[in-house]
Amino acid sequence: MYAKVVPAATKAEVLERIGASGVDFEAVPDLCEMSARKDPALARYAGDEDIEIVACFPRAVRWLFHSAGHDLAGSAKIHNMRESSADEVCAALELQEEGRTA
Repeated sequence: MYAKVVPAATKAEVLERIGASGVDFEAVPDLCEMSARKDPALARYAGDEDIEIVACFPRAVRWLFHSAGHDLAGSAKIHNMRESSADEVCAALELQEEGRTA
């Protein structure tokens, strides 16, 4: 079902900080499952030239999209929560919250 490959604390903090930042975003429960089911939402994400994905290893994310039949744009930015801290991910996303800069 859910792979749980990303540290729960990192995922929770990044999600909280993205939500507090005021930027528009979509959170999905399991990108691996979406790929396995060939979820049509992946086509929409793949077609977004400016998409930033916060998940795991970039090569794995690109493969998941490819496996579902929707290659990501070369300009897609993928942030790896498996190897980066919440602070590093949020800094890469250039998130700013009231009273806090990432």
